[in-house]
Amino acid sequence: MRFVLDAEQRLFGETLDKLLTEAAVPGVVRDWAAGRRERGLALWRTLAEAGVLAIAVPQSAGGAAGGAGPLPVELVTAFHELGRHGVPGPYAETVAAAVLLDRLGEQALASRWLPPIAEGTAVVTLALPPAVPYALDADAADLALLVDGERLRAAVPGEARASLDPARRLFPVTPGEVLAEGPHVAAAAAEAHDMGVLACAAQLVGTGRRLLEVSVDYAKARRQFGRPIGEFQAVKHHLADALVGLEYARPLVHGAALAYGTPDFARDVSAAKAAASEAAYAAAKIALQVHGAIAYTDEYDPSLLIRRARALHTAWGSPADHRARVIGSLAG
Repeated sequence: MRFVLDAEQRLFGETLDKLLTEAAVPGVVRDWAAGRRERGLALWRTLAEAGVLAIAVPQSAGGAAGGAGPLPVELVTAFHELGRHGVPGPYAETVAAAVLLDRLGEQALASRWLPPIAEGTAVVTLALPPAVPYALDADAADLALLVDGERLRAAVPGEARASLDPARRLFPVTPGEVLAEGPHVAAAAAEAHDMGVLACAAQLVGTGRRLLEVSVDYAKARRQFGRPIGEFQAVKHHLADALVGLEYARPLVHGAALAYGTPDFARDVSAAKAAASEAAYAAAKIALQVHGAIAYTDEYDPSLLIRRARALHTAWGSPADHRARVIGSLAG
């Protein structure tokens, strides 16, 4: 199936691409990894003004989402660009938290947090065990949440754990104050989980596409034995394999977005995440091979994307977890 964005969705993606190109994101990533949050939070507010976080917040709370819930195609468009540019911060977690808070039906919580999420004045992270055991960037968040069965709790962050990507700080959490309780919490958490998975899958496709682009450019410019290395068949085949993987993953992500609100959404989201994880990881591996030793260096910007692709590979559930979920759905 051929998925085509409408004019407004294309303009949204192009606007974000231009905004992030001008923002010099690699420097923001390095600052974020070093614990310097100022530029990252300023970019957070700028992206919120562009509508990235409003996608998951209902119009009644100052967002753009309708009564049926978030805008999944716009979400995929936005997170594809966040992935292409390697933007740091708990964007998927904040979007998932917004869906959770909206679907809970707890008016006090929703009115307290949803408007500042849409405005970009509140950063929210969350843990949804077992798929999301750690709260990403809890030290930069205004609110950390933990879903504990049928309880929604405030999360108390512990000591940060090391990540493959230094710009992704993972915090184990312990349960704090109970904010909501009942079967509706588990139902809202399930929808929030799937929206976070969709956002992560879109990020992975964007990251993989950018890694493929820079690898092709490098293969055209780097010369060996008097010829660009891109002319060598082994290099061509590696790059073609990366392209095929990403081209198979992209329609799965868009197809999952279109399945939002149907019984197939959870299954399709898992299929998209499994494919996107494997495709982006393969693109990262091939980028490393094509570039050689330079791809290991902190100073070389594509190295930031290689680390991001490796870290996101298992974020919001591993490919094996999601394949098992797809198989279970089909068998059920």
